[in-house]
Amino acid sequence: MAELRPFRALRPKPQYAEEVASVPYDVIDVAEARRLAEGRPHSFLRIIRPELGLNSDMDEYDEAVYEQGAANLKAYAESDISVRDEVPSLYLYQMQTREHVQTGVFGCVSVDEYNRGLILQHEKTRPAKEQDRMRHMIAQRAHAEPVMLCFRDNVEITKIIERETDREPLYDLVTSNDVRHRIWKVTQGRSIVRAFEQISPLYIADGHHRCKAASLATEVLCGEADKANECRYFPAALFPMDQMRILPYHRLVKSLGMPVSEFIERCSTHATELEKVSRAEGEAGPKVKGEVVMYVGDRWYRLSLPSTRRDTVADSLDVARLSEFILEPVLEIEDLRRDDRIGFVGGRETAGDLARRVDEQGVAVAFAM
Repeated sequence: MAELRPFRALRPKPQYAEEVASVPYDVIDVAEARRLAEGRPHSFLRIIRPELGLNSDMDEYDEAVYEQGAANLKAYAESDISVRDEVPSLYLYQMQTREHVQTGVFGCVSVDEYNRGLILQHEKTRPAKEQDRMRHMIAQRAHAEPVMLCFRDNVEITKIIERETDREPLYDLVTSNDVRHRIWKVTQGRSIVRAFEQISPLYIADGHHRCKAASLATEVLCGEADKANECRYFPAALFPMDQMRILPYHRLVKSLGMPVSEFIERCSTHATELEKVSRAEGEAGPKVKGEVVMYVGDRWYRLSLPSTRRDTVADSLDVARLSEFILEPVLEIEDLRRDDRIGFVGGRETAGDLARRVDEQGVAVAFAM
């Protein structure tokens, strides 16, 4: 079974939702956070990226950062722009673009089920990011951001979602990336809870570090006997698989450790095909499974990756094949969790955006997945 728990949300009053809404903490760096929060004193970035309000030369893991985040959350909770639900509730959350729409259930899921492998993960986590998110949770005594989970399609849940969304939403706004966000407070909460009791497992779509940090924070904050404590749960938006649209998660490498010409030559010995392509072809990104577009040395290349020699279904994914045939043998990046040369960029960033990171931000090579 999947345990879904209603919760007493701390949320903006509807008229302030657009002022508060922000991108997730991990799709931007501090400089981008400062730019997005400029002139927006109520932006939620001030809670999830509190370093943006501190000295630019301060270490992002300095204790002052976590203290500032806690202070900012307290100020938000006590302000006139927010409201706290009187009773625990569930919500429905819908994201809509010009070509896609998906609607899921927003509630809390169990740390215990995550620890027991009933909430399945597909990627490893980095200790530094685990500790960072855990420290924010402990300082704030809150889970400020949800994770995104998915579940196998369920007819009963689909029917409930269709009935519940046939009403005016509580929130309805379009963000700067042209995504329409709508949220409804659920009236049939018990029916959804019972329906999720028939579902197992859940799958992490996004938020591996937040899941792990929630587990670590529980060890610090919860006593073993206190099974009902709220710190044993963390917030999630859960979407049915038939509605999921998976966006790419690109790879950046800060240094090659060799001339570009040597790097290209070594890549060619491990890829089944490597060809130089035009800027237009490069910025169009990869088109088929097993293909990666690479930008390095002011040039675009298309790489075809061999089939994996390893055992699991996950090893057949393009991200795993890039590690197996390029990152490990060519760049000697064997531990994605700990090697600080590797970086990750997700969301809606295009191959052209990645090229600008190489040209302007000192990145050595970008792989568009």
